[in-house]
Amino acid sequence: MASLGFRRDDFSVFSIDGFSNRMGAIYAQVRPKLIGIGASLAPQLSRKLNMEFFPHVAKHARTTVSPSESWCAWGPSPKGYRRYAYLALCVSSHGLHARTVVKTEADHRAAMARAIEGRGSELSQAFKGTAVSLYHAWDFAAMPAPNPATQPLWDGLAATLSKKNGVLDLGFGWPLQAALKLDSFELLDAYCELEPLYRILRSAVA
Repeated sequence: MASLGFRRDDFSVFSIDGFSNRMGAIYAQVRPKLIGIGASLAPQLSRKLNMEFFPHVAKHARTTVSPSESWCAWGPSPKGYRRYAYLALCVSSHGLHARTVVKTEADHRAAMARAIEGRGSELSQAFKGTAVSLYHAWDFAAMPAPNPATQPLWDGLAATLSKKNGVLDLGFGWPLQAALKLDSFELLDAYCELEPLYRILRSAVA
């Protein structure tokens, strides 16, 4: 199976100095690939996970800080994704990252937190201790360290998500060399591993 099509210089754009120069490179090199991956994987995710997904691609607002990653996202609405739990493929200078994400602006975060707290044992059994990386406080200095997906992790995630500005962001990462070889089958397998958590988040607001 062919790789996702990323090249080494696609990852290096996140080290370019200056907002305009970096954004120009992201939009020229990375964004077109994310658009293609988002569109092609949406129906595959829908079939694999038996849920409807709509693709979206990051729109970076102009700030004083140059973005350290870009992404495509798959969520339950064609109108947007940030008000929902969603799946994402993120690109950074360190590689590729498959993640389940709930942002501060998402609706029903308290209900999602309660669902994780109440079903932590079920999640631990589903993940079977698989190591996942936590991205909600990632400083982009290095790939985030993996953590076993056991009860303490779920308790911590529920507590973080329940806060006023709480978020959830976890998943799997492929460092640069592995990211260059990553194909859609491997990526879909990663989202299948994240499915138990994503399904609980999505069902919490159904």
